[in-house]
Amino acid sequence: MSTATHCPYCALQCAMHVEAGPDGQPAVRPADFPTNRGGLCRKGWSAAQLLHSPQRLVRPLVRTGGTGEFAETGWDEALDFVAGRMAGVREQHGPDAVAVFGSGGLTNEKSYLLGKFARLALGTSRIDYNGRFCMSSAAAAGIRAFGLDRGLGFPLPDVASAEVVLLAGANPAETMPPMMGHLSGPRLIVVDPRRSATAEFARERGGLHLAPRPGTDLALALGLLHSARAQDLLDGDYIGARTSGFDEAWKYAAAFWPERTEQVTGVPAHLVRAAARALGTARGAYVLTGRGAEQHATGTDTVSAWINLALALGLCGRAGSGYGCITGQGNGQGGREHGQKADQLPGYRRIDDPAARAHVAGVWGVDAGELPGPGPSAFELLDSLGTAAGPKALLLMGSNPAVSAPEAGRVRDRLSALDLLVTCDFVMSETAAMADVVLPVAQWAEETGTMTNLEGRLLRRRAVLDPPPGVRTDLEVISGLARRLGQPDQRFPAGADAVLAELGRASAGGGADYAGVSPQRLEAGEELFWPVPGPGAGTPRMFLEGFAHADGRARFAAVGHRGAAEEADAQFPLIATTGRLMGHYQSGAQTRRIGELAEAEPEACVEVHPDTGARAGLDDGGWARVVSRRGATLARVRYRAGARTDTVFLPFHYGGEQAANNLTNPVLDPVSRMPEFKVSAVRLERSDPPQDARAASSQNAGAAAPAAGAGAGRRGPARPAGG
Repeated sequence: MSTATHCPYCALQCAMHVEAGPDGQPAVRPADFPTNRGGLCRKGWSAAQLLHSPQRLVRPLVRTGGTGEFAETGWDEALDFVAGRMAGVREQHGPDAVAVFGSGGLTNEKSYLLGKFARLALGTSRIDYNGRFCMSSAAAAGIRAFGLDRGLGFPLPDVASAEVVLLAGANPAETMPPMMGHLSGPRLIVVDPRRSATAEFARERGGLHLAPRPGTDLALALGLLHSARAQDLLDGDYIGARTSGFDEAWKYAAAFWPERTEQVTGVPAHLVRAAARALGTARGAYVLTGRGAEQHATGTDTVSAWINLALALGLCGRAGSGYGCITGQGNGQGGREHGQKADQLPGYRRIDDPAARAHVAGVWGVDAGELPGPGPSAFELLDSLGTAAGPKALLLMGSNPAVSAPEAGRVRDRLSALDLLVTCDFVMSETAAMADVVLPVAQWAEETGTMTNLEGRLLRRRAVLDPPPGVRTDLEVISGLARRLGQPDQRFPAGADAVLAELGRASAGGGADYAGVSPQRLEAGEELFWPVPGPGAGTPRMFLEGFAHADGRARFAAVGHRGAAEEADAQFPLIATTGRLMGHYQSGAQTRRIGELAEAEPEACVEVHPDTGARAGLDDGGWARVVSRRGATLARVRYRAGARTDTVFLPFHYGGEQAANNLTNPVLDPVSRMPEFKVSAVRLERSDPPQDARAASSQNAGAAAPAAGAGAGRRGPARPAGG
């Protein structure tokens, strides 16, 4: 028997069939679908292996008194304990003393019900999610420019017909390999400090690689706009008819002639002119941004600068051209639309908008005054945990901030200071290992729900097999806790289709309107791109008739270059930037447990130019200690002749002493509250390898699910198993 569904990893959401393999265990094969066109990457091909992993969690675990070790318990006992402790904390310290942290990997139904749970069952404003670390700057810039944020405002296959595509801070050849089939025809301009696989792909096909100094992407975008105008390539009719604010934005670009752009960014002036000419003379062109443009303390302004370039060339809201953000996490788009962000209600509504509050409260059957206001953003929330004025308890679903958050050592300290940490997971991640309670939940192929991919396309994720005995879905966990916290049974349904129907009512009339989405339409194979305001509706291409601002015009943003929050100096002479490897995903909690992926990339690495490595006394293949002002990480040295001599690259998929985010800077963008992951001043030191490199790799791959009585590594005093 074969079931059609979608990959559990990135926002490309490749279609696949899950069926019994030769050994009787679940296996996958690709399906023909517009995004992946019958292809899968290494992660997708191996995705089913985690479904029968011996490291799978299958029993609730509660930390016992005295020893501080985990003991297995029943579901009723675990949920009673969690609800009792949350209620006690709330009664003693107020509703904001209990916090919730979600994920861009949760289905739309989970994202919606988790936000509702926080606001109604807990009454807390303290909810945010790990998508704040991924797409928030592009979302803020998109709303600023267009009045609405959808990652790609067009179907991905449209890109294949373009003559030129500029990729700023995106490396799909490694992060989304099937996407490269859509990029094999256009001429590519790749903006990346690193000579990535995507940059090599572009160079081999006559494209351009622009390698700016980390933190200078905004200056490069200004330089391209200046050069395009100097070459008389701007679309003046489009600017006059469909936009506003160009003159104010131009004041900043006017100072970035190509030679000055070269001084600031390191990109040669002739390449600035060539890239502007290629974009400005193309019959069809797209500007696409990714995490490299966003994960800065200036991320919103940087993405705005790239949007300004696209607007000035007349690309946006036109068939065959456009601007888009390449969303990262599997439901990065849907996850930011339906209420698990601190400032948001379902339908991409703002929580401080009285009309939005009244609408959602009506759907929920409560008074709008019962809804809390906006809370702190993700890092600010994590950094407040366990402090005198911060939350004392945290429910965490689908995220691993002990590895993925900036200045991860500081975040681990804050997690350790909590009175109660509860995680919902299917493996013992680094964060779960610190918890007081670990609730084992279903995986992607064991539950039904919807996802929204990078195009804004609604997808049906289907249950292929039952979860192991003793495992529940996240929706069942939320529903069970809500009832124990005094909520009416019908207010928190545990069935995905019932939640989707309510989500449709709550989002109706909002920017991300899902009112017309139904399981029946999805099962029938309809292509649904939000907004879907009713039956027969859908919006594959956005803004063709006008933008979402009241006057129908797009807005240029008046943004100027300013340096990174941290510069290199004599003590820390290099800049570290972070990113992904083809074989791993996010914090690696899943992929490091799949044998072939862990074997291919078993340990952290640091990519270094040979001259830079030699000056630091490093050997290719040896070990280095990478040190920043916030912490250090161990990584195996990889010489890369094409690397910048002032920059090193580290992947962020590893935990413990190999965690790249031990280094990163938590300074935040003032608009999106995005941390500055991409620029950290560091130095390199020669290091002995870990005592046993294989043991270190095994530790990164995670220990098997602990049996009753096994320790879990949480610092601080043990928590009792009883209330």
